[in-house]
Amino acid sequence: MIGILIFPDFQLLDASGPIAVFEVAARFTPVASRVKMLALNAGPVQSSSGIEVLASALLSSDCLSTLIVAGGNGVDAVVKCETTISFLRRLAEQGVRVASVCSGAYVLAEAGLLDGRKATTHWCCTQDFLSRYPKVKLDPDRIFLRDGNVWTSAGITAGIDLALAMVAEDHGDAIARDTARQLVLYNRRGGAQQQFSSLLELKPPNGRFSALLTWVREHLDKPLTVEMLAEQVGLSSRHFTRIFAAETGSTPSKAIERLRLEVARERVLSSGELIERVAVTTGFRDPERMRRAFLRAFGQSPQTLRRASRSS
Repeated sequence: MIGILIFPDFQLLDASGPIAVFEVAARFTPVASRVKMLALNAGPVQSSSGIEVLASALLSSDCLSTLIVAGGNGVDAVVKCETTISFLRRLAEQGVRVASVCSGAYVLAEAGLLDGRKATTHWCCTQDFLSRYPKVKLDPDRIFLRDGNVWTSAGITAGIDLALAMVAEDHGDAIARDTARQLVLYNRRGGAQQQFSSLLELKPPNGRFSALLTWVREHLDKPLTVEMLAEQVGLSSRHFTRIFAAETGSTPSKAIERLRLEVARERVLSSGELIERVAVTTGFRDPERMRRAFLRAFGQSPQTLRRASRSS
């Protein structure tokens, strides 16, 4: 059985996202585990949205193969609940797979389950989390991480990625792909993918270059010159360069490289494509040129990042 631990003022999607993944996965395999909502006390539990969810009381660890702790504003109260913390420690001691979504990582850390382990949580919690739990090897730039039998994931929707990875581990990649397809997910993200999107960071609200940046990301395989971009928005090259830098905080060439790096990294981490093909289709053309760009941006080559992602 898979348990989802919730508490008053939990984030609804932290729980419902993984539940949807496990529910859909069960359509493709007869051996899927049942999912049960758990709380300190049985009965309705109100989420931060005001919607109530009916939960059962904490179960004996003998019934659980996996426990996922939701996050949300109520986490601060949960970390002070000795009954919950003791329950988590007992599960971990008995080899149960334990995981967290978003700020649920605070609960695992309070129980000591993340000491000396690699972990992640929502990017906005980074400084506070590190100050409270300095023994944790926090990586704030990961979608999800696994260290032994303990899993952690980043903000909210990353719980879906974590759950899909669990489905892949339990039932194989084919079932996980079918599940992602049924959920109409564009791509099953690997754990090493960044939490931030360069496209979103470069797009200021109501910016005049929003449509252009989307077009650029869809045409990265083309030789994207300043003249080509300026023509897309009907400006002279000089005027375009000046306004683009003022609005996005980046030169056109650096913005294009950021977008190429982001897409290339996604493909390196989430597919088995040849590195040479990734370089061509993302506009780097030359694998060596892409390797140098990866080293500047990430401190690792594409091959090293891929190996590290598959071993995490």
